[in-house]
Amino acid sequence: MDHGDHGVPADLPPFTLARGLEFTGEPAFLVGCLAMLAFYGWGVLRLRRRGDRWPVRRTVAFVTGVLTIALVTCTALNEYGMVLFSVHMVQHMVISMLSPILLLLGAPVTLTLRALPSAGRGRRGPRELLVALLHSRYLRVVTHAAFTIPLFIASLYALYFTSLFDFLMESKAGHVGMMAHFLAVGLIFFWPIMGVDPGPHRPGYVMRMLELFASMPFHAFFGIAIMMASEPMVGTYSDPPASLGVDALADQNAAGGIAWAFSEIPSVIVLIALIYQWYRSEQRQARREDRAADRNGDRELAEYNAYLSSLNSRAR
Repeated sequence: MDHGDHGVPADLPPFTLARGLEFTGEPAFLVGCLAMLAFYGWGVLRLRRRGDRWPVRRTVAFVTGVLTIALVTCTALNEYGMVLFSVHMVQHMVISMLSPILLLLGAPVTLTLRALPSAGRGRRGPRELLVALLHSRYLRVVTHAAFTIPLFIASLYALYFTSLFDFLMESKAGHVGMMAHFLAVGLIFFWPIMGVDPGPHRPGYVMRMLELFASMPFHAFFGIAIMMASEPMVGTYSDPPASLGVDALADQNAAGGIAWAFSEIPSVIVLIALIYQWYRSEQRQARREDRAADRNGDRELAEYNAYLSSLNSRAR
């Protein structure tokens, strides 16, 4: 493959941190990242102007998530990802597993619902359309574990173990579409598991953990399969630029190791978030029960005491 087809120099200089952070990546993703930050900022400011609070930790999580997308798509990392399998795998893992988790922890749907005004009775504005989408049959299907887990797994195997990857890498539009697909699949997969936004599927915490762990063996096997391959699997990366001094098979082995190891880190983050959410949920439930007991004067205890008194009177 001619590495200059996508605007990538045929002889890239060796990678350095300063070089990697240069903003020379995909303009489409830069525009998208700026749009996400602008819309989220609008929502936060709208809440503050009317006296409502929005947790700072959610803003930090969302902004960090957008920055991770920009890091792997809008900098020179994207150039190296076009010619080095290992760098591309870093892009894939970050944008499909780390970025979605951070974006979801920012609760963008909840923020949007709170920021958008109601259209009024009998009318349908942007807020009402969003609520209808959240309760639609389409979202019930695409956020169900029977759909999200196979999609998450197929996005790995169908892409890298067929000629589809090379086909997409032949054009800039194909590459942008592939990266957008990684992000979308990650959001759909992690939303029902640890997303704090409302959604059509919200299984119990134990089931969420099972859904999280269900994909891990397939992800680990994917990385191991790449590491054990005896020849380059992807034509795009079969001939790295000579200026980088990288062996294609060694680079592929590194890519497999990244895929194998990286799956553990987001899983731990999600597991910690789930345990924390579970703890907070139990606390809220306990407070609700305490308030209910205060309102009815601990009616259940009073009824039980009355029952004991009736038994005592009958015994006499």
